[in-house]
Amino acid sequence: MDLATTEADGTGRLVRTRREAAGVSLRQLATRLGVSPATMSAIERGRTPVTVDRLRRIAELLDTPPEELLGSRRRAIPAAASTVASPTGHWRDFAPLPVPAVLQGAIRAFVAVGYHGASMRLIAQLAEMSVPGVYHHVPSKQELLVRVLDLTMDDLIWRLEQARDEGGEGRERLALLIEALALFHARRNDLAFIGASEMRSLEPASYRRIAALRNRVQRMLDEEVESAEAVGVIEPPSPPDAGKAISTMCTSLAQWFHPEGPRTPEEIAAEYSELGLRMLGVRR
Repeated sequence: MDLATTEADGTGRLVRTRREAAGVSLRQLATRLGVSPATMSAIERGRTPVTVDRLRRIAELLDTPPEELLGSRRRAIPAAASTVASPTGHWRDFAPLPVPAVLQGAIRAFVAVGYHGASMRLIAQLAEMSVPGVYHHVPSKQELLVRVLDLTMDDLIWRLEQARDEGGEGRERLALLIEALALFHARRNDLAFIGASEMRSLEPASYRRIAALRNRVQRMLDEEVESAEAVGVIEPPSPPDAGKAISTMCTSLAQWFHPEGPRTPEEIAAEYSELGLRMLGVRR
């Protein structure tokens, strides 16, 4: 008998997401399949092997193409590809990102109702696709969140690096870095909002990887503060957590700033840059 093992929860997770998208409870699917709810739960958690025939039957019950479930055990979840590779623009320019429709739908859904409130059906609707069409591009809602956060960090980091390197000396480098951080959170408001509110929704491995990128951003700011202190740009010495206070001030823009408000993102970013310098006691 050909057994399909649910390696790394891949097939089981896919069965669960298909079931939830179809609006079928675990108990209902177990009854229709002729197994106990405990067995169905074990299948979805990757704790028990499942035959190819049974996978075909599950696909039939969930009105899902059989190859979607059968293929899941033969391919790993694809790594999230960078959508902002080798940028050629200026860090102050925010042209629309080349985001595929499925990711656009996910962004809109996560902003509107949060990750846990967003169903794959809603994401498909906002992407103007069918639910099977969404699953053709991604295996799960978790993968969509990972790709959104990868996109966010890619776009943020190259802008910060370019802004910092544009400065000639300590004060200017700090000012531009703070401005770039604030401007991103005002201009890419939707992405920044998801980044601020949905880190907790990531699975552990993805959480650690994205958290490392966020720490890289914080280190970038901390290093510039330390360099400015070393050459006497900052006097008196700034508090140890001043860099964290500045980054928190900038990232909080995602929570309240509205692009259609009375002030432009550029005005806010310039003001935050000055506020950050004052917090550090930077000499003019």
